[in-house]
Order: sequence, then structure tokens, then C-alpha cells
Amino acid sequence: MTFNDIFQSSFLESVSEFSLLDTVIGLTSALIIGLFIFVIYKKTLTGVMYSTGFALTLVGLSLVTTLVIMAVTSNVVLSLGMVGALSIVRFRAAIKEPVEIVFLFWSLAVGIVIGAGMIPLAVIGSAIIGIILLLFANRKVRSNPYIIILNCADENAETAVIDVLGKETQHYNIKSKTINASGIELTAELRTKNASTGFVNLISRLPGVENATLVSYNGEYLS
Repeated sequence: MTFNDIFQSSFLESVSEFSLLDTVIGLTSALIIGLFIFVIYKKTLTGVMYSTGFALTLVGLSLVTTLVIMAVTSNVVLSLGMVGALSIVRFRAAIKEPVEIVFLFWSLAVGIVIGAGMIPLAVIGSAIIGIILLLFANRKVRSNPYIIILNCADENAETAVIDVLGKETQHYNIKSKTINASGIELTAELRTKNASTGFVNLISRLPGVENATLVSYNGEYLS
């Protein structure tokens, strides 16, 4: 085998030529739609803070997936090798919210569709998905869920607390009750009326109530 035979390998000859214009158009489209996904992620965030790294990952994932699919569609041999290489990739990052999985798959799907040359499908599909997510995210809950933790000295204080909760809250549900030598500890889930928390002040002034703590939570409770 001569030196020239190395560069005349059938593998090198099987690589198809790619269009620079198509590559630029595909990556630009992936960048624009990736930024659109980025904006939708910020708009639909239910918490106060969001992960900047995860948001930037959505944009990068669209670009990388587009580039990979473009390479795969240009050569059959390369596509088989790419499947084997990607099969060993493992993601170890923890998903904090279930909705983040939707954005990850959305970015992947955009990259696959654009890489396959179906840019209109990626644009129309992303627009529909974005509108649906915005509509559901903007549905405000009329009353936020809370957890209240109370320390009562005796049963009389407990009865008075329950009376106040029944009158001043929209709904309440006792989650736990602990009795010890120091008194009674109650934990209740509740929804307020008109987002008012003034009932906590009333409870704290009741005779026998030693402590009253109101905590906002996301609706998930582990007993």
C-alpha cells in the first residue's frame, strides 16, 4: 500500500459533499428556534429563579442536534457509526422539574427536523407548542396553596385554631398532628381567601397558641 492509497480510501470517497449555504441556513434556523424555546422557557417558569445553564443548553442542543443530523443524512456509513457512538452517551444531570423534559425533547426534535431539511415543519410545530405552553402557564391559580405549622398548648387552643381556619380560609386539610409533653403540633394544608394571610395574626393571638408558621409550597406534600 502506497502513501497515495491511504488518501484514496473508499471511506473518504463515500463522504458526500455538503452545501455551505444549506449548513448556514440550517444552523441559523436552529439558533432562532432555539432562542424561541429559550424565551418560552423563561415565560412559562413557575418558580422565581431559573437555571441559566439549562436555558442555554436548550439553544446549544438545537444547534448540535441539527449539525449531527446534517452529517448523518449526508452519508449512510456515517449514520451507522453515529448511532453506535451516541448509544454510549449517558446524561447524569438531574431534572428538577418534569416540564424541563418537554423542553429538552423539544430542542432535540427541532434539531432533528431542521437537520432533515424540514424547516417549515420546525417553525410551525414550535409556534404551536409555544402557544400551547404559554396558554397553560398563564392560567393563574386563584388561591395559592400553603402549609401552616401550629404549636398549641392544649386542646382548647387547638379547637380555637380550627375554628379560625374554617372561617378565614377557603379550604384546609389537617396533614399531621403530633402530641408531646410540650403540647400539640398541627400541620395543615390550606388555601387562602383573596390571597390574604391576616388570619395567621389572629391565630397567633389566640390563648394557648405558642407559634404559627405559614409556608408557601408547590402543592406536593410528603407525610
